[in-house]
Amino acid sequence: MNTGLVILIVVIALIVGAIGGFFFARKYMQDYLKKNPPVNEDMLRMMMLQMGQKPSEKKIRQMMQNMKTQAKKSDK
Repeated sequence: MNTGLVILIVVIALIVGAIGGFFFARKYMQDYLKKNPPVNEDMLRMMMLQMGQKPSEKKIRQMMQNMKTQAKKSDK
């Protein structure tokens, strides 16, 4: 009976640890991506040049602001 109890406790601990680790990793990645967005102004400028558009600072700032707005909407 003692062995069964130990196995049950180990299984419960593994399940709780896996669930806790998942939520911790998820929160960490959300914070990381919020602080370090995957697309920055230089990347936008390069993409626009590759598409044959001449990027102006106003257009780049508008695109970055739109991306930030979309990110905030998706968080809600």
